[in-house]
Parts: sequence; C-alpha cells; structure tokens
Amino acid sequence: MERNTTGRGATTRHAQKRPVRRRWIAAGTAVAGVAACLTLASVGHAAQDAPHAAAHGDGPSPSPRPGATWSSRDAAAYWTPDRMAAAAPADPGRGTSDRAAHARSAPGTKAAPAARSAATARHFDGVPSVGVLFSVDGDSRAHHCTASVVHSPHRNLILTAGHCNPGTKAAFVPQYRSGADKQPYGVWAIEDTFAYPGRGTTGAGADLDFAFATVAPDEDGQPVEDATGGNTLSPTPGYTNDVTVVGYPKVRNDPQDRAVRCATRTSRLSGTRELRMDCGGFYGGTSGSPWLADFDEDSGTGRVIGVIGGLNGGGPTGPDSDRISYSPYFGEKILSLYARASQA
Repeated sequence: MERNTTGRGATTRHAQKRPVRRRWIAAGTAVAGVAACLTLASVGHAAQDAPHAAAHGDGPSPSPRPGATWSSRDAAAYWTPDRMAAAAPADPGRGTSDRAAHARSAPGTKAAPAARSAATARHFDGVPSVGVLFSVDGDSRAHHCTASVVHSPHRNLILTAGHCNPGTKAAFVPQYRSGADKQPYGVWAIEDTFAYPGRGTTGAGADLDFAFATVAPDEDGQPVEDATGGNTLSPTPGYTNDVTVVGYPKVRNDPQDRAVRCATRTSRLSGTRELRMDCGGFYGGTSGSPWLADFDEDSGTGRVIGVIGGLNGGGPTGPDSDRISYSPYFGEKILSLYARASQA
C-alpha cells in the first residue's frame, strides 16, 4: 500500500453537527484573478436543473433534507460493512461499461476504436486521497462514482464529475476496501456540493462536467485532508500530458471491486475542447477519477488536471468503451468553482 501524503495535520477543526444542505450550488460570474490566487468567490445559489445520468457512473439525484443533520459519525454508523456489501451485489451478466446503455454520441466527436495494444489499468490497493461515493437514492446499488481529495484552505474538499450527484446518506470512503471490517481511512459524510447548473454530458454542458463537495469532519474534529492528504488542483497545461488515473469500477463491471490505476498520455478529443486517454479497465463507476500529473508514488498524490467525465459521461459507446475515457479541460470555470467551494 502506498503511504499517506506528508505534511498532514497542519490544522484541525472542532466537530460540528451542521444542517445538511446537500445542494448543487451554481457557479456564476467568474472571479477576477481566480486562476492566479484561487481565493475569491461569491455566495452560491441552489442549482435548478435536473442532473444528467452518465456512463462511467450512474449518479443518483440529490435528495435534500432541510434541517436534518448528517455527520461523519452518522455516515460511519450507517455504512457498515454489511450494508456496503449489500449495496454491491455481483452481477456476472454485466461486463461492459454502463456507457453502452446510457450514453449518447454527439456528431463529429465519435472516438476512434481503441488499439488492442493500448495500456490496460491494473488493480492495486489504492491511495488514501482517492475513494468512492456511496448513497441510497435511485438505483444506486453500489458505489456509483469515484472522487478525490483536493487541497483546500479548510481541508474538507473532494472533486468528482458533475453528473455524480450525491444523494441521501451520501458518503465518501477514501481508499475503499471491499469487504473490509473497517475502512482504512473511515467513512465521511458529504455535506454541500458545488456544480454549474448548465453541466451535462452533451454539447457545451459536457465541458462543465465537474463538481466539488465538502465533507464533514470526523468525530474528533479532523478534516478529511488531514487523514488522507490531498491533490493540488491545477489548470490543464495542454492536451498532451503524462498522467496517472486512479478509479473504482462498479462491482457489476469488475468483480474484483478494487481500485485500478493506469499511467498513460493524454491527447485532444477530436472536435471538442476535452482531453482523451486510452487505457482499458475504466468501466462504470470510474466517473470522477482524477487525472494526476507529477504523481508521487510515496505520497500517492499529484496535480489533478482532469477527471473522467465530459462528453457522454466520460467516454464513447460500444464494446470498447472502457478503453477510452474523456475529461473536461480545466480552465477558469473550474478554478472559479473551486474558489467558491473552498470557502465552505
């Protein structure tokens, strides 16, 4: 297992039982100078649009419970090993990505078939800063998307795809271990989520398919980043990048129910302003997987310059859909959204 990041525990906060607003907060006008400082933001407002389903992960619709409390202690008590196991039944009849059932292709952006010689992700024990999202809404019968901890002033922020809408009793489980009696880094309650109301998986909305969420501290008041370390959000430097991608396929697509990783090189997705990577094994459930530049094996962290998401929820349709993945290009929009979320 790769070690935790260094420099943890710089600041701790007192545990609080705060109302769970769990809303999708719309980003508005870009904050001047945010690309340079990532600090200023205005107050967000609840998004009014309906969420879009996706291929790499079928995120349930948000189910706000005004006035209710949902703490990390509550999340750990609810998401027991038995309940996690019951939420992830094996389904040997489903061996392909959910994209084949849910995604829609857009004219002029159909990906070329993946070469059989392309890289294939390998299973491994995961890293502390990357984990899974659990919730009980809709047809979410397993962890439905991947998320990663992003360094932030309050050390409480995670990043995922915009279509991965957390729902009721939503929780983040870092370095998830299927069947474990105790998760190595605990179970953390998701509080507020932040995304653009125009996000989607087709057209211009696909370029906004990213979201942040805050997670509640543990019962000792420790924020999640102090426990797991965090990746640094960075603007995408260009279309060609060497990255390490870490994600968690759904158990119905990958019966091993373990983390996968792939070191590969990105390119531009033809006809779009999105990135593309070729690596097999990124089935349904890997939406939100971070694309990490300058990945450090010792800390298990890097600079996150993309996430699986975007067009069609993160990849093409067809039998080889797990071999090609997409990401929105990280520019001013995501930096502005980060600035807003990091104030929470």
